[in-house]
Amino acid sequence: MRKIITTTFVTLDGVMQAPGGSTEDTSDGFTYGGWQISFPSDHMMDSKLSEIMNAPFELLLGKTTYDIFAAYWPNAKQDLNVADPFNSTKKYVVSHKSFEPSWHNSRCITGDVVTQLKKLKEEDGPDLWVWGSGNLIQTLLKEHLIDQMHLWIYPITIGTGKRLLSEGTQAETFKLVESKTSTTGVVIATYEPAGELKTGSID
Repeated sequence: MRKIITTTFVTLDGVMQAPGGSTEDTSDGFTYGGWQISFPSDHMMDSKLSEIMNAPFELLLGKTTYDIFAAYWPNAKQDLNVADPFNSTKKYVVSHKSFEPSWHNSRCITGDVVTQLKKLKEEDGPDLWVWGSGNLIQTLLKEHLIDQMHLWIYPITIGTGKRLLSEGTQAETFKLVESKTSTTGVVIATYEPAGELKTGSID
């Protein structure tokens, strides 16, 4: 069975909306797009990104993230270490409504999404990588379909915007399997599900 692995850029207060550009996602009047710009990559961040891009993978994306990626990566002149793998690999896009994907090697998943995602996990193939796609991540968490989460945590707060873990997130325990810190204070932490949340009293 292949894994579903998420990679998410988040602020300290959990905002994941539009990290890469001012016009990336302006929904709900969001005006802080491109908040990553103050934190240039260093050797550690470049090394982690190369590790991800050099591994076999297919993309699993929500519709909003898919539209952003499909408008940018096919025509990207820079970041070819990301563009080439993204453009060539198979892409699955989860959507409330059926549509004809424009990005090469893409397939729409709609209808009984959970059943289709479970079948997709059981197929032979490389791991499925989720980038962005906050609504999809909520569905994956609810159905316990995520095997690993990479969080790139930036030392800023915004106070508004779409958050990774929103209202309705289930109570659950995760274990930290790796963490690294960039020279600019960005923490890359990798978590795996570790079962139900246990509560009690401290005597």
